[in-house]
Amino acid sequence: MRFLRSERTAAVLLVAAAVVGLVLANSPLGPAVIAARDAHPSTGFAVLDLSVGHWIADGLLALFFLVAAIELRHEFTSGELASPRKALAPAIAATAGVVVPALVYLLLVRDGALTAGWPIPTATDIAFALGVLALLGRGLPRRVRAFLLALAVLDDLIAIGIIAAFFTRELLPVPLLLAVPVIAAFGWLSARRSPIPGIRVVLLVALGLAAWVLVLLSGVHATIAGVALGLVFAPGPAGRARRALEPWINGAVLPLFALSASLVIVPQLGAGGPSPVFWGVAVALPLGKLVGITAGALIARTLMPRAERAAALPAAEVLVVAALGGVGFTISLLMGELAFRGDAELVASATLGVLLGSLVALVLGGSTTALVARRARLSSSAR
Repeated sequence: MRFLRSERTAAVLLVAAAVVGLVLANSPLGPAVIAARDAHPSTGFAVLDLSVGHWIADGLLALFFLVAAIELRHEFTSGELASPRKALAPAIAATAGVVVPALVYLLLVRDGALTAGWPIPTATDIAFALGVLALLGRGLPRRVRAFLLALAVLDDLIAIGIIAAFFTRELLPVPLLLAVPVIAAFGWLSARRSPIPGIRVVLLVALGLAAWVLVLLSGVHATIAGVALGLVFAPGPAGRARRALEPWINGAVLPLFALSASLVIVPQLGAGGPSPVFWGVAVALPLGKLVGITAGALIARTLMPRAERAAALPAAEVLVVAALGGVGFTISLLMGELAFRGDAELVASATLGVLLGSLVALVLGGSTTALVARRARLSSSAR
């Protein structure tokens, strides 16, 4: 199982699964495979009437967010982001990385009927971004991954908030409020010693499932439960849980997620050519993220005391994070469907824009990562 703990292995599996999904969706097998993903297996519980794709994206992916949040908490408490000033930098960068792409989209799309698509280019795909960094970033200091992880998780939290605020048809506050004491109980129990550890594990799993179901019932994206649980998880058991889950997440959860999310039929555009939505998304994802994250990181740097600026990411490493941040893919595809629900042509334009914009960001981010990592390795070997 050791090779499944490697981020490079995880990245290769993730990219391979995404390519397989895209090829399958656009092959003669596409309709059957997509129908299988969209099927609703019976669970016997009406509240859990989810498609296979939703079980993967809302259920299994919550485990990935749980592990990511555990690592994020470690970075905030005793890692590269332990200083409040350092922690502020990814928060400002993530916020600017959401605001600027939205503004770029609105500058390019002036038709009031199409402006509902502004959230589409605001998301960063955490799995792909970390995967590319792991695959091409050998030699980069650990602070780059810590910054990208923090930025991507915060970005996804903002994106989930946007979905909840603008695209949730019916937000149910009662289940969300009930989830709060359940999550708090999870954190409290994880910090308590137990004479029979197995019982504590069973109780923690039960509380975690209860929190996930309550968040799901509230109408908020269920993966937020994984983030919340990871942030309150006591360090000792959290580290053991992360080690136990890591091979399964790298070898099964993320590839299944990439396969399911990439089952997208490349749309046929009408005779009029690409719509403003296509150009708005395709430009705003790579360009808006690059400008926004870079500007946010530089603004955060100016807010730091002069003594701490030396520890901030240098410009080249900021560009790595900013370029990788433009890979929107999964959540951007979801936002496209939600923004233009019921209009197949606009959804097709948004989908094609996300695919092209993410591809441009993937090439730009991969090239930047490889170049900066090579310089870092050469500099290290010259010492």
